[in-house]
Amino acid sequence: MNHWRQILKLSGILLFIETGMLLSSLGVAIGYGESIMPFLWTILISLASGILLCYFGRSREKNMGRRDGYLVVSLVWVLFSLVGMLPFLFSGSLPDVASAFFETMSGFTSTGATVIDEIDPLPHGILLWRSMTQWIGGIGIIFFTIAILPAFGVGEVKLFAAEATGPFHDKVHPRISIAVKWIGTVYLGLTFACIACLMLCGMDAFNAVNISMTTTATGGFAPHTAMFHEQYNSPAIEYVVTIFMFVSGMNYTLLFYAFLKGRFRKFFRDIELRTYLFIVLGITAVCTVSLMISNGFADMELSFRESVFTVVSIQTTTGFANCDYTAWPQALMPFVLIVMFAGACSGSTSGGVKCIRLTILWYVMKSEFKRIIHPRAILPVKLNGNVIGSPVQKTLLAFVSIFVCSWLAGSYLLILCGLDHVNAGSIALSSISNVGPAMEDFGPLNTYSSLSSAGKIVCSFLMLIGRLEIFPIFVIFTKNFWRIN
Repeated sequence: MNHWRQILKLSGILLFIETGMLLSSLGVAIGYGESIMPFLWTILISLASGILLCYFGRSREKNMGRRDGYLVVSLVWVLFSLVGMLPFLFSGSLPDVASAFFETMSGFTSTGATVIDEIDPLPHGILLWRSMTQWIGGIGIIFFTIAILPAFGVGEVKLFAAEATGPFHDKVHPRISIAVKWIGTVYLGLTFACIACLMLCGMDAFNAVNISMTTTATGGFAPHTAMFHEQYNSPAIEYVVTIFMFVSGMNYTLLFYAFLKGRFRKFFRDIELRTYLFIVLGITAVCTVSLMISNGFADMELSFRESVFTVVSIQTTTGFANCDYTAWPQALMPFVLIVMFAGACSGSTSGGVKCIRLTILWYVMKSEFKRIIHPRAILPVKLNGNVIGSPVQKTLLAFVSIFVCSWLAGSYLLILCGLDHVNAGSIALSSISNVGPAMEDFGPLNTYSSLSSAGKIVCSFLMLIGRLEIFPIFVIFTKNFWRIN
């Protein structure tokens, strides 16, 4: 069976990290002269829970199996969300447990859906905590902490395999902990670069920090209620955010090779990156032309800016809005759903199916059509010069099948919660793809506050399985997972 003592101690260690995050929000609350009690109580609970878990997990085994990694990753996301929702409850920012859990899960899964109707009146400490949940959750709680866990004898490779996104894991370095530190350097660099660019465009420091954390995490929590063009009235800020959303949707391994190793040839030859760029440019062009026609060619730049911002925001599953895309011509709605489903690149902070999977599916379909004509031919599927073996193809088909089935099941459960089929379908797709805004009554101008408590729990579960790429969650519900070897 699983190594329970090790799992308990590891969970306790990770709670200490969440306590450190809470301390930074406490510092901001002190700096702005706001109430510190919501954070003090949460810090005490988090610290006490971490100590208890470490105590009960003492004298653990030193080894860790793959099943333990999947269990730890699944439990930690829930545990972080349960502790992380306490500041919202203690401060009165959210009225009930279901809403607070939804908001926090949306943060840690970098989804960006919110149940808060008026964000501007929230205390600065709470606003920073919302952004920080996304910044940590964007690159992965476990992904961040792998770099320090070897000191505790934890099986870092097992955790990385359980949390890392996408069908492939390119090795930046033979040691996972060093690879994570290097990729984390890219993540930090993007965050600070985004802060600097936004401040150069005239944004104040507090907003720049919050927007940059949620942009780099492709999360979408904003420290204000209004959309970007209403809040800042600055095309420059919108273009800066668009660029950093797009870059954050790229594979971080490629970004590492390009910016820290100077291997731009590998960067530009990557087939997934080309697919990502093709989808963004193609659908942006379609949306821009359609908006120009519907607006009577009144403002070409505005049509392009709204289109590229919206397409990049949805495809990277960030969820920021500079316009109400639900008011666009109905012919564009299928394109919005396509980018919502597709997502950006594997190895990024985005959600969705990922461009790598769509690319492999395309090559597999092409290969099958050729096989029909030439049944005896040997037609290997290649990607970036590597042969895609049958096991990877089967895993890919299983992922897409379970993804679609989970979307349909989530839609049905939301219909049982009182939603119509259009809203239920769009909310379920937005949640499992970690996008945030949906369609109809839950678009960029609205929040999820009208959802029932049961609906919020359903969406929270969809966010979790989408963020962890389905398998780590569903595998723990199988009989073989709990079988003693």
